[in-house]
Amino acid sequence: MKRLINRLPGILLMILLTAGAFSCRESAREESPVRSVVVIISDDHTHRVIGCYGNPRVRTPHIDRIASEGVLFSRAYASAPICSASRQSILTGKYPHATGVNLLFTPFNDEQNYTMAEHLQAQGFATAIIGKTHFNDWIYQDYWERWPGYGFDTLIDEGDWRRHLERHPPRQVPPHVATRENVPHLNNTAWQKNARMLPVAFYEEDSQGTFLAEQAVNFIRSHAGERFFLWVAFHEPHAPFSFPVEYAGRYDPESLPLPEATPEDERWIPDTFRDLTEEERRGIIASYYTSVEYMDKNVGMILDALDELGLDENTVVVYTSDQGYLLNEHGRFEKHTMWEESIKSPLVLKGPEINPGERLEEVVELVDLAPTLFGMLGVPSHDALQGENLLPLILGEGDLSGRAAFAEYLEDNKAMVATKKWKYIFTTGKRDLGLGYATGKGPSGVMHRLYDLEKDPGETTNLAFSGEHRHIADSLRGLMLEWFMETHPQAAYMPSGLDTTGKLIWFCEPRDVGDEPGSELQRIFENEEPWK
Repeated sequence: MKRLINRLPGILLMILLTAGAFSCRESAREESPVRSVVVIISDDHTHRVIGCYGNPRVRTPHIDRIASEGVLFSRAYASAPICSASRQSILTGKYPHATGVNLLFTPFNDEQNYTMAEHLQAQGFATAIIGKTHFNDWIYQDYWERWPGYGFDTLIDEGDWRRHLERHPPRQVPPHVATRENVPHLNNTAWQKNARMLPVAFYEEDSQGTFLAEQAVNFIRSHAGERFFLWVAFHEPHAPFSFPVEYAGRYDPESLPLPEATPEDERWIPDTFRDLTEEERRGIIASYYTSVEYMDKNVGMILDALDELGLDENTVVVYTSDQGYLLNEHGRFEKHTMWEESIKSPLVLKGPEINPGERLEEVVELVDLAPTLFGMLGVPSHDALQGENLLPLILGEGDLSGRAAFAEYLEDNKAMVATKKWKYIFTTGKRDLGLGYATGKGPSGVMHRLYDLEKDPGETTNLAFSGEHRHIADSLRGLMLEWFMETHPQAAYMPSGLDTTGKLIWFCEPRDVGDEPGSELQRIFENEEPWK
């Protein structure tokens, strides 16, 4: 964030020795060639399983097309490695602690937040969200007098797909075809992660992802003559890595890479993954690749509709994911960590004025997306945003060479800052890992970790306690604290007298309303029926 970085030139110089002057301006352009925006966001898609990010085995021609016709960011960081916190952060341009959504089931408070959709709706844009939202408003589902809209004129989700199937019964899959519906199984980790590489019991034409893509195409057709903001959120490739019947068997698990854990990982590997066999691990990876390929097909449906209607010339298309995912890197299959594979997201976008095939190596954040899109659309920004407008950087007019990224995962009381070269991770370690990923080793206590991303991209060696690197860890820890102080809405209420570590412990405690660490999936007051 600009204010923070400009206040800390000494720290960044010491860390990077290359701190550049930040010159990305935030001003609305009077006349913009961009009329509309389509944001396509997937679920748990690691940048390492995309063709344009260097993976030669996966087939992602449509995401690759966005990159070839536009710009690819190689160091785009999510603000949190968990769906709900990251999605609401992207949608508002604020960090999770500022939105109030840090935990998985926290209801998004529309009254205290201002979404991209609300801002563009006020500018006269037609707005729609199609697919996964993770607003968690279902928690209060029996108590809404008026459901919040979050700035979207149109909301279409999984429930609409199921109602569609009731009106238009799907083509039946023959019983001899093995699917996730008809194969006996144990409800263990291998099954939950689809180690047997089974499709869902639908053909492509009836599958949820296809339905959502069709609804996105319908919205585009209906609003082709207007300025519109369309947010399409596919569920793939989130576990169980779903794909329709036609996609079964597309990837040989033996042909795909199987990363290995290192001694650095041993302390943090959740028990649930320790007993997976190599065959199961390879099957999980093959299912993930297959789900990605299916999702990419649906991205193509949207791109084809824009081309057909002649809207590709004045529409910005963004592809990203709420965070990445670990495919046996560090010995696990999940995302709730600050490892590169899980906290970095793919980010590619194309549109007018963007040089095709551009690759940018600067550190950027997904909270930058809102101010960047406002800049591209030529609409005014607003003061609540905590990200930066990347348009000058994209156009070759800005310098972000000294920038850092911030992320947090308060379910595990953890935060991170990263530059091109260094990553520092802090955790209070007050509990074992949450959401079913306990290590069995108990709480770690306060931990500091420092990795040299240039020399050790696999993050295998913690340098935080190395004498020659101690000053770097201390500087990044100070930067993390400044980040919290600048952006946390309750910073003024922090107890006085705490040292830096004490202050970080205070900030890394979630203060969500409606959820708590380690909570189960349930609605509040679900047993209140006799009192109604």
